[in-house]
Amino acid sequence: MSLNNQSVVVVAGVGGGAGGAVVRALTAAGATVIGVDTSTENAERGVALAVEPGRAVPAGVDLLDLDATKAFAEGVLKEHGRVDGVIHLVGGWRGSKTFGETKLEDWELLHKLLIQTLQHTSLAFHDALDAAGDGRFVLISATAASAPTAGNAAYGAAKAAAEAWTLALADNFKKSGDNAAAVVLVVKALLTDAMKEAKPEGKFPGYTHVDDLASEIVKLFGQPAAEVNGTRVRLAP
Repeated sequence: MSLNNQSVVVVAGVGGGAGGAVVRALTAAGATVIGVDTSTENAERGVALAVEPGRAVPAGVDLLDLDATKAFAEGVLKEHGRVDGVIHLVGGWRGSKTFGETKLEDWELLHKLLIQTLQHTSLAFHDALDAAGDGRFVLISATAASAPTAGNAAYGAAKAAAEAWTLALADNFKKSGDNAAAVVLVVKALLTDAMKEAKPEGKFPGYTHVDDLASEIVKLFGQPAAEVNGTRVRLAP
C-alpha cells in the first residue's frame, strides 16, 4: 500500500529533531498524522510542519505509562477507525569518555526513553497495525547498536535491545500472515537544518538529514509488507 488520504499514522516523539520533517513528508503523501510527545505543547512543534492545517494533530501522552499508551491507542482507533503506521522517533543519548566512567544512571534513563516507550507503543498498536491490512511499525536505530564504542555502552545496549524488540514484532507479523511490517532504519546520527545553521563550517560526516530519513519512511509504505518486514535498513554510510 502507498499512503493516501485514508491513511492514519502515529508519530511518537514528534517534538524531537526529526518529528517535523517526518510529519511534513507523511502529510505531503496524504496521511493524517497523530503526533505524540510528552505534552501537547511539545507535540505541537512537530505537527506545525504539516503541509495542510488540520492534517496533523498533537497529543500529549506519557509513553512510559503502558495503560495510558493503550488508552491513547484505543482513542485513536475510536476516532479514526484505523492505524496504518507507527513511527518511533523517541530518542535520547548519554555517554562517557571511557567505559569505566559509564554511569548506570544513564542506562536507566536510556532504558526508559529508548526501550520502554518502544515496548509500550508496539504493545498498544500491534493489533491495529495488523488489522489495517498493510501496516508499518518503524524504529529509528543507530549504528551504535551493532558497533558500540567504549564510551557508548549504555546507548549502544539500549539501541540493540530496541532493535531486538522490533524484530520480535516483525516475527509476530510474519506469523500472522505478513499483513504488516516492522522495520529498523539505522543512522549514525541525525542532521537538521538548525544544526547546520548553528555550525555552518561543520562537515557532519555520516549523518543522515532528517528530510532524507522522512523520505525513507514514506517509501516503506509503498513496498510490500512481506518484502520489508524484519529488515534492518542502514541509511548511514
